[in-house]
Amino acid sequence: MYTAVSTPDGPMDLYVALPDHEPRGGIVVIQEAFGVTAHIESVCELLAAAGHVAVAPELFHRQDRRVFPYDDIPAVMPAMGALTLEGIDADLDAAFAHLAALGFAPSQTGIVGFCMGGSVTLYAAGTRRLGAAVTFYGGGIAKGRFGLPAGLESGAALCSPWLGLYGDRDLSIPIDDVEQLRAVAAECAVDSDVVRYANGLHGFNCDDRPDVFDAEIAASARERMVEWFDRHLARV
Repeated sequence: MYTAVSTPDGPMDLYVALPDHEPRGGIVVIQEAFGVTAHIESVCELLAAAGHVAVAPELFHRQDRRVFPYDDIPAVMPAMGALTLEGIDADLDAAFAHLAALGFAPSQTGIVGFCMGGSVTLYAAGTRRLGAAVTFYGGGIAKGRFGLPAGLESGAALCSPWLGLYGDRDLSIPIDDVEQLRAVAAECAVDSDVVRYANGLHGFNCDDRPDVFDAEIAASARERMVEWFDRHLARV
């Protein structure tokens, strides 16, 4: 289901998935470059099945189009290019405020993001004290995008436990960058881990993209995600 929350630039829709029992935690799910797609909604439902309230904010709410086909990269690029750090911060604040209003303390709150959202998640983990954060194949490690600082800068400032999940066959994210990120994250006072999948392509978790989806890798990554939240989120 969807609900609307307030931002300085008007209302923003959140996809909301609820567990069928007392929640374990609250998790913000940050969209991939194509918007809050059916895949992102399914991630929310997976987390709800694991016992969490999961919400996915529509970061493209300031624009005319909010969801794009996976084969329409030319249309996606201007949408991503219109993102600003100020807007991203406002949207994160609104999503976290929604979970706070449901009774979740920061230590009971997590964030996970995919692709573009993975970069946003790493930024959030370096600027906010949360229970846990998980990045799936977030780029911009050596050089920031969307107004965000470089991932290496965020990784060196981690204040939330952070897990990074990357594919070695992801042509958009150099392995050397991933290893540098692992190194700077390890110097932080919070728990961190980086997992590399040798055969993983960019988008390996997205089962709506048969050209990049890998069922075995996705199952492993999803299990690691749920376990990371279970390990680090404070009990409600």
